[in-house]
Amino acid sequence: MIRSIGSYSTIVFDCDGVILDSNRVKSDAFRVVALPWGEGAANDLVDYHMAHGGVSRYSKFSYFLETILPKYLPSAIPHIYSSRMDELLSRYSQAVYDGLMTCSISEGLESLREQTSSSNWCIVSGGDQHELRNLFSQRRLDHLFDGGIYGSPDNKEMILSRELAEGTIRLPALFIGDSRYDHVVSEGAGLDFIFMSSWTDVINWPEYVSANHLRSIHSLSDLLQA
Repeated sequence: MIRSIGSYSTIVFDCDGVILDSNRVKSDAFRVVALPWGEGAANDLVDYHMAHGGVSRYSKFSYFLETILPKYLPSAIPHIYSSRMDELLSRYSQAVYDGLMTCSISEGLESLREQTSSSNWCIVSGGDQHELRNLFSQRRLDHLFDGGIYGSPDNKEMILSRELAEGTIRLPALFIGDSRYDHVVSEGAGLDFIFMSSWTDVINWPEYVSANHLRSIHSLSDLLQA
C-alpha cells in the first residue's frame, strides 16, 4: 500500500522518462550508433532497448554485439566485441548529449521537493553515472538530490542494495519509475513503487499496472498535495 508522499524517508527516482523526457533521445541514439551495421541491426537494437527500459547501455550493447550482430555479420563476431564496445559507448554518449541538455524536465519537480523536504532524494538510473552527475549539474538539478545520483556500470539492483546497506536509502522508501524493470528492482529491494506514465516506453503500461496492482501517475505534479 502506497503511503502519503510526505511520509517516506527516501524517494528514489529513475531519470529517463521520470525526471527528463529523454526516452526518445536514447532510442534515437541507439539507432544512430547501430546504423553502420544496417537497418535490421539498428531496428533490433532499438526493439531490445525499448523492451528493457531501465537497463544500462553496457548490457544493451553487450547484447547487440553478442546476439544481434551474429545475425548480420557472423564471420566477424570473434573480433568485434573487444574492439567495438568502447567505440559504441563513445558514439552513444556523443549522440545523446545534446538531447539530454535540451529535453523537458518533469513539471512539479521543484514543488514536490519543497513538499517532501524531510525526505532525502536519490536518482537510480541505467544511465552512465559520470554523465548523469555532469548532466544534472549543468541543468542545475543536482541540488535536489541530496541522497546522490547513481547509475551504470552498476545496475539498479546493485545500487539499491548498496545504498540501503550504507543507509543512504532509508525505509520506508518509494521508487518512482516508468518501466517494468524499475518495478521489479524496487519490489525486490523492499521499496514501494509508483509507475509514471506520461513518457514511458511501455506500450501496454495500463495492462501492466492493472495486472500488478500498481499505483500510476501521469506526471510528478499528480503527487503534489493540495
